[in-house]
Amino acid sequence: MASPELENILDHYRNPRNYGELLDADIRVKDSNPLCGDVVEMHIKVRDGVVEDIKFRGKGCAISQASASMLTERVRGMRLEDVKNIDRQQILDMLGIELSPVRLKCALLSLKVLKTGVYTYLGQIVERED
Repeated sequence: MASPELENILDHYRNPRNYGELLDADIRVKDSNPLCGDVVEMHIKVRDGVVEDIKFRGKGCAISQASASMLTERVRGMRLEDVKNIDRQQILDMLGIELSPVRLKCALLSLKVLKTGVYTYLGQIVERED
């Protein structure tokens, strides 16, 4: 029998939360992990500096897709400034299992996508204000 952590990962992989797209997204960002073919795309709706809604699409291994599913659950309702502070250790704690260096890239792809989108969005706001 698999550990509860592994069961949780498999559940998020088989039944991803927040899967899909947002047609009115303020942030759309996509990236891939060429080593294993994982792809994650995120669509984020922002209101008053807060993640109002978030969806993701992608394909790849259970770790990459489960990580994206868990991360979208975690950041909905968070301030963008707080999203910027999420680090790799929080992702690893969320997954709850030991990962090889190759699988670490799978697990962190969704965080890379999320942060790229948030920083780009915030940078565009600063440019508009200048």
